[in-house]
Amino acid sequence: MSGGGAVTRWWWLRHAPLALPPGTIAGRMDADVDLSDSGMIDGARVWLPEQAIWLTTPLSRSVRSAAALRPGQPTLCVPDLTEQDFGDWHGRTHGEIWESERALAEHFWQDPAGHAPPGGESFAALCDRVAAAVMRESAAHRGHDIVMVGHAGPIRAALALALGLPPAGVLSVSVDHWHLFRMDHLALGDGNGQWRLISANIPPCQGRLL
Repeated sequence: MSGGGAVTRWWWLRHAPLALPPGTIAGRMDADVDLSDSGMIDGARVWLPEQAIWLTTPLSRSVRSAAALRPGQPTLCVPDLTEQDFGDWHGRTHGEIWESERALAEHFWQDPAGHAPPGGESFAALCDRVAAAVMRESAAHRGHDIVMVGHAGPIRAALALALGLPPAGVLSVSVDHWHLFRMDHLALGDGNGQWRLISANIPPCQGRLL
């Protein structure tokens, strides 16, 4: 990229694993988080800048993971960056839903980006709210490092924004716990700026390379 403009650097980390049965849909529900892997936490911390604005969501897994990474670090809560609302499917497993609500499940998976779970929101709707929040926070903290300890869905949505992809184009991207996504926003005169993807789904620490 060329031209002048402040660069705002986003450091997205997915929170710690949840203490839930495999395949459980957590969405916006709160659940116990597993912070027992100190090696993963220490390794993830190495990537992060010393001076940054730290953001979390209202969900405790975001707040507690941020506190584990940087004890005592002040954080700002951004509700619009929280996970997708899965409505009636919260706390249930994919297998259970497939067995008990086969027609609804088949309809959802025909267009998992555009269709919403019953009583919830679609991934496309999540992408819209996350994009608006990311642009708002980029303007508010222009030229700074922003550490966002968040969730898989919003991280994919931020990736769609940065790469100019439709929501369906990022659903296949792996977003692992404690892994890092780095994106830079260059502010330009048109108000939208430009994005650059630096790295995606980088595991805890293999050296400070970013």
